This record gives sequence, structure tokens and C-alpha cells, in this order.
Amino acid sequence: MRMARLCCLLLLSGFAFAAQAKMVHKPVEWTQDGTKFHSVLVYDDAVATKRPGLVMVPNWYGVNDGALKKAEGIAGKDYVILVTDMYGETVRPTNDDQAMAAVKTLYGDRALMRKRVDVALDQLKAQAKDAPLDLTKLAAIGFCFGGSAVLDLARSGADVAAVVSFHGGLQTDDPSLAKQIKARVLVMNGADDKGTMPDADKFMDEMRGSKADWQFVVLGNSVHCFTETDQHKPGCMYDERAAQRSYRLMHDWLRAAFAGTP
Repeated sequence: MRMARLCCLLLLSGFAFAAQAKMVHKPVEWTQDGTKFHSVLVYDDAVATKRPGLVMVPNWYGVNDGALKKAEGIAGKDYVILVTDMYGETVRPTNDDQAMAAVKTLYGDRALMRKRVDVALDQLKAQAKDAPLDLTKLAAIGFCFGGSAVLDLARSGADVAAVVSFHGGLQTDDPSLAKQIKARVLVMNGADDKGTMPDADKFMDEMRGSKADWQFVVLGNSVHCFTETDQHKPGCMYDERAAQRSYRLMHDWLRAAFAGTP
């Protein structure tokens, strides 16, 4: 009887611990060139073990509830993720026109885009004093516009193990920057993505001119936005099969990059 009571108490204490564990959303703010940025650090505090850190640049809607939910799903107990504000805290698009205006500034000034995403990486590193972050294992992931941003992070020569772009823009203002890439580069685009795939050949030529370990994956029967669960428009549509395949590829790519294996 005493043993049974002890087992029950241990079980209840386990439930209590599980109830206390939660996905942390910690504001991370900084000022760059007079603009204040408001990003969010996402990780599961049920795990005390240090884990890899990811800069995550969302789609052109930026930091919102959808981006945070996506970060939670990716982070799990495996990563600490900085959901990165690329626009400044006062710019929070709620429709496509506003989002287009927000990204236009950065697509028109790629040096500024690189500068902002480089600072985001520094801000992620600075969280190691309070979060379970392994500074020896850093990478970046991005979606749509965010894919363009993390590719520019790689082009800037950032010291990260890997970058992963989902249905991101492939263009660059300076193909010669690819020679600076240190990261392993994984790019995944839909075969029927009319916005990005016309640039595929130029992108691959750019990568061939680098020394990077890179892979360009074309997902059949998919268009733009294939990981975006709220998108169901022609040409920009969620595709569960493509999303799950791309996430598996991402996890495999990151694990190999962090382990230093092929």
C-alpha cells in the first residue's frame, strides 16, 4: 500500500511538472539605425538541455500569431527560435498591400536586408545567458520573403552552420557574394511557383560559383506558400504533403550540419 501511494505521488508530481512546462514567448527588442525592432524568442522550457538556435524570418506578414505558432511547431524540444522582426515594431502588415509595401523597402536595398538579418543573428546569440541555447549550433530558416532574408544572411558570410529557405525568393543584387557563404544551404521551392522558379537557373549558377554545400529541392505539384496553413489562393496555397516533406528535409539538413556530417 505504501509503495502504491508513493507511485501515485510520483505520478502526480510528474503531471504537475508537465503542467508547469510551457512554450516560452520572450520579447527580444533592439534598436538599429534609429528603428526599434520587436522580435520573439520561442522555446519549450520543459527541457533544460541546451539546444541549437535558429533565426527564423517569417513570410512578408512578419511577426504575428501565425508566425509564432509555426515557430512553436518547429521548435518543439529541439530548438530555440528567434522569430525575427525585419521591419520595425510599428510595421505589422495585416493585408497583402501592406505586406508588399513593407518588403519593397528591403528588396530595394539588399544591403539593408543583410544588415538587419545579421543583427538578428547577434541578438539570438545574446539570449544564451538566459535561454537554453547552444552557441556552437546556430542556423537560420525563412519562409517566402524570409527565405530571401536568410539566403542574404548566408551571402553576408555569417558564421552559421546552415540556412534553410522555404518557397523563398532566389534573386540577389550581387551573385559574387555567394563566395562568402560558410553555411550549408538548403533551398526548397514548389515546381509550379511562378514567382520564384523563373530565377532557379540563375540561383543555381550563383551557388555553383560558391564553395558552399548546397541543395536545391523542387517539390512537385506545389506552388508558392506551401507551408503557410492560412493561404488558399491560386498561386499561393498550403500543401500539407509538400510542407511535411520540406520540414523533414529541414530537420535532416540541420542535424547533419550541426553534427558536421555529410
